[in-house]
Amino acid sequence: MRTRLLPLLIVLMAAVLLALGVPLAVSVAAAEQQKVVVDRIDDTARFAALAQFVTDRPSGSRQTTPDERRETLGRELESYYEVYGIRAGVFYRTRTPMANAPTDWFLPRTGEVRDAFQEALLSRRSHDPAQVWPWQRRRLVVASPVIRDGDVVAVVVTDSPTGQMRASTLHGWLLVGAGEIAAMLLAVGAALRLTGWVLKPVGVLDATTHDIATGRLKSRVAVASGPPELRRLARSFNEMADNVEDVLEQQRAFVADASHQLRNPLSALLLRIELLALELPEDNEEIASVRTEGKRLTQVLDDLLDLALAEHAEADIRLTDIGALTEERVAAWAPAAEAKGVRLVADCPATTAWADPVALSSALDAVIDNAVKFTSEGERVEVTVSADGGTSTIVVADHGPGLVEEELARVGDRFWRSGRHQNIKGSGLGLSIARALLAAGGGSIAYDRNEPHGLRVTVTVPRSEPGAG
Repeated sequence: MRTRLLPLLIVLMAAVLLALGVPLAVSVAAAEQQKVVVDRIDDTARFAALAQFVTDRPSGSRQTTPDERRETLGRELESYYEVYGIRAGVFYRTRTPMANAPTDWFLPRTGEVRDAFQEALLSRRSHDPAQVWPWQRRRLVVASPVIRDGDVVAVVVTDSPTGQMRASTLHGWLLVGAGEIAAMLLAVGAALRLTGWVLKPVGVLDATTHDIATGRLKSRVAVASGPPELRRLARSFNEMADNVEDVLEQQRAFVADASHQLRNPLSALLLRIELLALELPEDNEEIASVRTEGKRLTQVLDDLLDLALAEHAEADIRLTDIGALTEERVAAWAPAAEAKGVRLVADCPATTAWADPVALSSALDAVIDNAVKFTSEGERVEVTVSADGGTSTIVVADHGPGLVEEELARVGDRFWRSGRHQNIKGSGLGLSIARALLAAGGGSIAYDRNEPHGLRVTVTVPRSEPGAG
């Protein structure tokens, strides 16, 4: 969830910072240009004031009679150009220069300078130039009219380079960008803390749910941090888990008590049947049938009691040599398999895993017993131990009749037996007991077909210590 929530928060924060940063960057560029334009306006106003008092006003061509005020204006323009590198000139309405610097700079026939000149002839200052961005090598043109007795007699034009202004704008943009990056880093850090604070209770809740689902019913959520809604959810979850554990405990107690209480009268009943059989012929079929059903009922009660104990018992998990334990159980079942004419073959290399040795032994007994029971004479049952990454597996594969897909989905359910195998001795609880025993220690059991025919049972136990990171 964090990998989905965190990018979403980062994208939203980046969008907000971008929405704030872009207008700020535009404002910085506009402010830098406005500062330059204001300076140029002041300069053109000063030159216009000097040009107002130049006396000669030619009507066609440039006069050659020297004029002290014109010379002063020329010196001002020349000094201005030498110091600032800004071309400037005062031009009559006829576009001939009154004074200009450099002296070879004249009004072009087209372009921004000519447009600004034409606008100033209308007795108003030229419009502010278009915005110049750092990547544009443009110049700034400002023109102001020279008015005498209410008439425009000349126009002052300045043509400024923009290198320094663009450099200042770029510097401002770098500062804005640095501020945006710093703000983004702070926002990412805050998002990490926020998502961690919000999702930590969710992770604890998920882990606790998994523990309960795998049989560790004592697990509970520690209500310590997180939003109030999640803390309330954790408390509600703990209450639900308590109720579920109570219900299951009552169910287990009922099954155990019922099984225990029924065994005594059943034993007494079987004893009376044996006494009754002494007075009847030895080959009486009814007595034999009653004996068989009585023994089957006794086995069911024993299995129910074992299942209740398996679901209730706390697992004693320790580092166990799975290979040695499996080899020991195979050796214990070898005489029974041999008596039925079934070969029990084992490949059990040494490998360690974390498991309850007693529970795992009991689960393997149930699985191997089931495999031998359903394997025909002359066939074999193969038991293989292996390790793969974080788990160790014990595979018990038989060559019996096997199960179809629909039956594989139900195998291991309590009291379930295939309709094709009802004549084989058993209560239908053996694999359920095995699953309960394994679940208590963090293990699992799975079923699949063993080609060309038969059942493959895979018992899996973890190689890492429960609770270790």
